[in-house]
Amino acid sequence: MKKTTRRKRILNVTKIGLFAGLSTVLYFLKFPLPIFPSFLEIQFSILPAIIGGFSMGPIGGVLIVVVKFLMSLPFSKTAYVGDFADLLIGSLTVLVTSLIYKKNKTKTGGLIALLFGSITWIIVGVIANYFVLVPVYLELFFNGDLESFLSLCRVVIPDINEFNYMEKYIIYAVIPFNAIIATVVSTVTFIVYKKVSSLLHKIDGDDNSKKEE
Repeated sequence: MKKTTRRKRILNVTKIGLFAGLSTVLYFLKFPLPIFPSFLEIQFSILPAIIGGFSMGPIGGVLIVVVKFLMSLPFSKTAYVGDFADLLIGSLTVLVTSLIYKKNKTKTGGLIALLFGSITWIIVGVIANYFVLVPVYLELFFNGDLESFLSLCRVVIPDINEFNYMEKYIIYAVIPFNAIIATVVSTVTFIVYKKVSSLLHKIDGDDNSKKEE
């Protein structure tokens, strides 16, 4: 019994490391989209964490997010602010998706989990930008010069100004930006998870995959 428990712990640590490593690689594969301000870059580092959360549960999924955060922190280009925002959004999104899926390990359960996870992702993203990211970025990267920030935003939001910038930025940049990433990540997760899950169960040496329809 002790050997089995120890083996399972070792396998879980190994899987967390592998998923976190893949998540870190995806973190560095960033790219901008012309429909958003140039400083917003698409990246899919949360994908392995959601799959890991489905497979190992909430604790395993959140640990993947935390390990990825620690691995990528030394390379931060946002004075750690963006990285902490990713940590917050990733942890809460993975927590919601994995908790829901844990209760109902079916395709329907997976869809519901990913839907609520995406909603969580967008809401937390809005809150983080409104109260933390935009105010801090204005001070750190624009020296408090709002006009410099607005000039970058006007490329895609022409009518943004000093009176409506937060509302416009949230509606036309933050929400669709996070919605696009969440949709892509959820779609890929839904398509590939069962295959990944079967492989992980084979590595574990069990047949739990038969319980997941």
